[in-house]
Amino acid sequence: MHAILRRYAYDPTRLDDARGALARVRALHEQQPGYAGSYLIDDGTHWVALNLWQSQQAADAGWDAIGAQVQHLLEPLVAGQPQLIAVGPVIAADLDGHRL
Repeated sequence: MHAILRRYAYDPTRLDDARGALARVRALHEQQPGYAGSYLIDDGTHWVALNLWQSQQAADAGWDAIGAQVQHLLEPLVAGQPQLIAVGPVIAADLDGHRL
């Protein structure tokens, strides 16, 4: 499994718009071969997004297919550029598969 971890500062005045945009982003990801799921954490001023893929190749292909659309959807909601925190293979996991 391959993981990508990003941090986004968001505009709190746009939170009402965020739910629809985030649902569209999730739907785009779910259509991609090799997509394994995501977690989005809200710390009150930032979103931290963890995207999981079956492989780096699937992640790269997914970015090529939907990257511009995802950026377009998120651009009005975030303040500045996302911060790439980590990219690489998952070496341990303990998840029960439940989705919120």
